[in-house]
Amino acid sequence: MYSWNFRKFDPDAFGDSPFENLLKIFKELLLYTSGNVSESLSWLTQLDRQYNLTTPDYGMADFIRDLKEKGYIKDEGKNDKLVPAAKMELEMRRKALEDVFDELKKSKRGDHKTNAIGIGDEVTAEIKPYEWGDSLDQIAVSETIKNAHINHGIEEFSLTQEDMQIHESFYQSQMSTVLMIDVSHSMILYGEDRITPAKKVAMALSELITTRYPKDTLDIIVFGDDAWQIEIKDLPYLQVGPYHTNTVAGLELAMEILRKRRNPNKQIMMITDGKPTCIKIGKKYYQNSFGLDKKILTRCFALAVKCRKQNIPITTFMIARDPWLVQYVDQFTKANDGKAFYSSLEGLGSFIFLDYKQNKRKFKH
Repeated sequence: MYSWNFRKFDPDAFGDSPFENLLKIFKELLLYTSGNVSESLSWLTQLDRQYNLTTPDYGMADFIRDLKEKGYIKDEGKNDKLVPAAKMELEMRRKALEDVFDELKKSKRGDHKTNAIGIGDEVTAEIKPYEWGDSLDQIAVSETIKNAHINHGIEEFSLTQEDMQIHESFYQSQMSTVLMIDVSHSMILYGEDRITPAKKVAMALSELITTRYPKDTLDIIVFGDDAWQIEIKDLPYLQVGPYHTNTVAGLELAMEILRKRRNPNKQIMMITDGKPTCIKIGKKYYQNSFGLDKKILTRCFALAVKCRKQNIPITTFMIARDPWLVQYVDQFTKANDGKAFYSSLEGLGSFIFLDYKQNKRKFKH
């Protein structure tokens, strides 16, 4: 029989300094407030009153002073407005990456596998006999020694090529990815915050690619009534607007960006929670928020087909499960021969990361 013991949160039990404990919470608050330092400090002060986060020896003023001195926040403009510094933006991306990988360790969802094994740079659990040209960096030590004992005995230990076993490995292809993020009003509608998890996943993915796959490229675009490209450093400040959902504009911009990438392996990942409700005809917007509009859907499906013909798969991460939305996404996915995931907000990170890793293995080299 399982049992759990609960106790009140004790920051000292973690061994971190008061500053480090407050910094962890402050980084989370910055993400929810889209980088508003003053609002985040206000929330942190309220949490301090409720949970005694500070101590008699280290108060909130000490924390703010240390944030400035350590280069996490800075004064900007004539009014000395506090804003996150580049160091804080980096820390937020790193934390997002850690959170997503922690989620992957705990979750069994999205176990995507590929049979494309060979001489690559990501070791698998499978082993095979050593062949000339295999890298000795991937030798399966325990299996190799066991074979040597079986084949030659223990008294006079010897090791031959026939005894050696090598870990199979996956190729890691170079990838150019465009991540599309829906910033229409529905991303915060009905009291559910969907934009913050989307931002967090985008920050984590950008940190993963820039630090571990530097030959890959990641471009991030957001789409509402229109679509526009943003920089990685802009992610913490991303906000939802009073927009409709112009999926067509997002796809057109994504295709234009990928057209300029020389990498043969290209993909689009789209995070959205609703149906397309807007297209632009000339300089005017054609908008319809009521149901699925055939005029808008026709444009979406046409672009899905165009991407398929250009070997650009689209993976849609739908963070909503309305039956009629599922039907639309299924049709869109079939037109592109892509993939679709219907994810909870909590599972969004694991779905995207596992899919990204799978695509790196299966695309051409």
